[in-house]
Amino acid sequence: MIIRQMALGPIQANCFILGCEETRQAVIIDPGDDTDRILTTLAGDRLTVVHIINTHGHFDHVGANKSLKEVTGADIIIHRADAPMLAQLSTTAAAWGLATENSPPADRLLDDGDTITFGTHTLTVLHTPGHTPGGICLYGEYVEAGAQKKVVFVGDTLFAGSIGRTDFPGGNFDTLISSIRTKLFALDDGVKVFPGHMGNTTIGIEKRTNPFCGMG
Repeated sequence: MIIRQMALGPIQANCFILGCEETRQAVIIDPGDDTDRILTTLAGDRLTVVHIINTHGHFDHVGANKSLKEVTGADIIIHRADAPMLAQLSTTAAAWGLATENSPPADRLLDDGDTITFGTHTLTVLHTPGHTPGGICLYGEYVEAGAQKKVVFVGDTLFAGSIGRTDFPGGNFDTLISSIRTKLFALDDGVKVFPGHMGNTTIGIEKRTNPFCGMG
C-alpha cells in the first residue's frame, strides 16, 4: 500500500493518500485544504482517486471536499452522524477567523463495521464517537516485502500522548475514552496509528503511556 502523509491548512491537519500499487486506485482521508498539493501528490504516484473519506465533519479535515470532488469525481464518504456538518463548514470556519467552502453532501453514509475498498485493499470502519458524534477510524492490513502491516487512521480520536478535544458541540469525554479503549485498544499493540494532527504512534505505546486513556 502506498501511504502519503501531509499536514495541510492553517490548523495543520494530517491528510493521507492511500494507493493500490496494482490498480493505482486511491482514497484520500481528510482533505482539509490545499487541493493543488493533494493533486500534485496523486499525479506523482500516478493514482486515481475513487473515494474521499472524512473521519469526522470538522472544517479543518474536510475543507477541500468540494474542490477535489469537482476535479476527480470521487465519492465523498462520512459517518451518517456527522454528515449534516458538511453543509455548515463556512460558518464553523468563520468562528475561527478562517474561510472555507461548504462540502457537497455525502455520496455514502457509513456505519460501524462497514468496509471501503480501493484496488486490492480494504479499510474497515470503526465508529469512535466522542470528539464528534460520527467520528470514525479506518483499520487496514496489507503485505509489504513479505511482512504483514497493520495500520489505523484515527482522525481526531487519538493522538500521540493525547486525545481529541471534547469541548466542541457534540463532544463527550467519557464517550471518547470508551471509544478508544473498546475499539482502538482492542487492536494489536503493533498497529501503527496515523492521527489527524501531529506525529504517528502505535496502539501499544498509547495503551501503556497515554495519560488520558492509557491502561498501564
